[in-house]
Amino acid sequence: MKIHDLLKIKYPILQGAMANISTAELAGAVSEAGGLGMIASGGFSPEKVRSEIRKIKKMTDKPFGVNMVMIHPEIHELNKIIVEEGVKIITCGAGNPEKYFDYWLKNGLKVIPIIANKKMAQKVERLGATACVFEGAEAGGHIGKLNTFPALPEIADSVKIPVISAGGIYTGRQILAAEILGASGVQMGTRFLVSREAPIHENFKKLLIDASDRDTIVTGITTSHPIRCYKNKLAEKLLEIEINKLGEDEFEKYAKGSGKKAVIDGDVVWGSVMAGEGYEYLNKIESVKDIIENIMRDYKDLKDNFKKN
Repeated sequence: MKIHDLLKIKYPILQGAMANISTAELAGAVSEAGGLGMIASGGFSPEKVRSEIRKIKKMTDKPFGVNMVMIHPEIHELNKIIVEEGVKIITCGAGNPEKYFDYWLKNGLKVIPIIANKKMAQKVERLGATACVFEGAEAGGHIGKLNTFPALPEIADSVKIPVISAGGIYTGRQILAAEILGASGVQMGTRFLVSREAPIHENFKKLLIDASDRDTIVTGITTSHPIRCYKNKLAEKLLEIEINKLGEDEFEKYAKGSGKKAVIDGDVVWGSVMAGEGYEYLNKIESVKDIIENIMRDYKDLKDNFKKN
């Protein structure tokens, strides 16, 4: 079954749950436009997540989900809240979700883990996942080692559950390419950062629109949590700390809280501007509805042309 049929959404597009960004404002707009909006738990307290769930219910009667960050310090409270609030769909990542599967499935949740390789895809399928998101290293924020399109076919072939492709996807052409390689749908995060509904500082949006394809970088390579972001003063400083082996404490001194600094304060010099590869596709600020409808129009036109030829 195709992912949009499985999740009862119009288009096979999931919105990536971005820490400090994916609130009801953004997620509700995506759901209303036919995708699956996702509320983030990263960067938010459990009660903030509850508040955003209640807001999105007032905004739309269409399906939405919540992303569960497994290393969240209050993960048990988050689990309680999603059940109390009647959430039907979750994605999960940043940690091992295995011990929570029984609880999620018992409470009727559709569980879509974010995976980084074939072994992980096979494991979550055995645990009872509805689908999985394979996120390649082109994605923004926390990344794995494998790239999206080279690894996608073998991962899709290794499981029977739908595989959703993520990482560096912005256009209808890329959605069609992912489909040809075995994906049942896509997850897009960075593409929505330049939407009107994205609750981030205008400096952040303008920076991405003005950026070139040379401006992406990965920091934290020597740590267990590498991050893809915009190459600014902070990113260069973090790389310098890693290269000179100045230690985790020195790294954390600059990295801690840097995401909020960019998103909320608009400090795009010393804040962490987390975004995936593909800045060249970010040309203007427009509504979520326009973004999704234009992408799907291009996708349909391309697919129709392939069928004719």
